[in-house]
Amino acid sequence: MANPVFVALDTPDIAQAVDLATQVADAVGGIKLGLEFVNANGPEGIRKIAECGLPVFLDLKFHDIPNTVAGAIRAVIPLAPRILNVHAGGGAAMMTAARDAADAAARAHGVAKPLVIAVTVLTSLDGDDLTAVGQIGPAATQARRLAVLARDCGLDGVVCSAREARDIRAACGPDFTLVVPGIRPSWSASDDQKRVASPAEAMRDGATYLVIGRPITEAPDPADAARRIVAELADGTP
Repeated sequence: MANPVFVALDTPDIAQAVDLATQVADAVGGIKLGLEFVNANGPEGIRKIAECGLPVFLDLKFHDIPNTVAGAIRAVIPLAPRILNVHAGGGAAMMTAARDAADAAARAHGVAKPLVIAVTVLTSLDGDDLTAVGQIGPAATQARRLAVLARDCGLDGVVCSAREARDIRAACGPDFTLVVPGIRPSWSASDDQKRVASPAEAMRDGATYLVIGRPITEAPDPADAARRIVAELADGTP
């Protein structure tokens, strides 16, 4: 089994991020860098983390008018991320523009085209939260609706919670990439996530990649925690 774990380095501290990346480089399949890290450290910080040799998921969640999102995609393609994401809520025109910009920019810069995926419903939200902001719930229904829209726009996959993974996998097919955050092993706390699952549950329900942060990065031995998760995946421990 290829290692599906992307560790989330959600820190603005470049030294801490490099140290964590170095510690877990042999224990995970990739690294996720989000807004906190990228806003603090910019492209040079991304390049520094990429030196560890692992695929990078730039979790920047672009959401703007199509022209602006296309420009943002073009700006980060030279960094050769493995995965990029936008918000599905930005609509079909925006997602199509992101897809086309990634294709063209990757060719222009001679780098591999990243997987361009769309965020469906944040794992920190539940049905009540969606109602409060005027979206049509429940969360599972909204996530599936947005996943199908992303697929129809030619995107490579979506970010969704494990609770929606099985339904989205059935709706969007076996080759659609499902990146699942909100992963919490049974021995860790759920923190601020509301729609969570264990690593084995998420993979069983159709996840392609798992994004795992604090259970690894805040462990006394991050590499050991990562290896423990991968071992649990191998033996199907819930």
